[in-house]
Amino acid sequence: MTKPWILGLTGGIGSGKSAVAQYFVEQGVHLVDADHAARWVVEPGQPALAKIVEHFGGEVLQANGQLDRAALRARVFAEADERRWLEALLHPLIGQEIMQYLARAESPYAILVSPLLIESGQHKLTQRVLVVDAPEQLQIQRTMQRDQTSAEQVQAILKAQASREERLRHADDVLVNDRDLPWLQAEVERLHHFYLTLRGGQP
Repeated sequence: MTKPWILGLTGGIGSGKSAVAQYFVEQGVHLVDADHAARWVVEPGQPALAKIVEHFGGEVLQANGQLDRAALRARVFAEADERRWLEALLHPLIGQEIMQYLARAESPYAILVSPLLIESGQHKLTQRVLVVDAPEQLQIQRTMQRDQTSAEQVQAILKAQASREERLRHADDVLVNDRDLPWLQAEVERLHHFYLTLRGGQP
């Protein structure tokens, strides 16, 4: 059996990449979510969590010993150096985890979905990149509704992510998600049929 090629799927916060990812799964595509890998590497008992607590102190832990993501996020988004320290610790571990999951894929191509595909260098693990794009105002509106958060916090997250231009520069395919879900689903099906014709991510 030919080894599946890897499609990188990314988009800024609130772009709708989770909905796109779900539609690909419904087409039978094996998908690995970098966020899931990122959660697993900081579970209690994992070496990375011990290092995070040593660096940031016990206030980034919940009472049950789990990482308090909101507390950690507030710290790293406020200080760029702290974010870089955290990324240097976690990105290599997340990369190893992702590769193990991708190796199990049995579909003709597999998807690595990651909000930080470009920033973390994870796009180097892929043969092709699909960017889900949306107007910034729509991203802010969707994220505020979904996370019950303020416009300022969404703006801070947008600033920490790769710029739209940077993402689009790495894109082989762009899906502009500014319409309804049935339209989005039809677009994913169209892309899926196109991807099935590719070998190694190339026409």
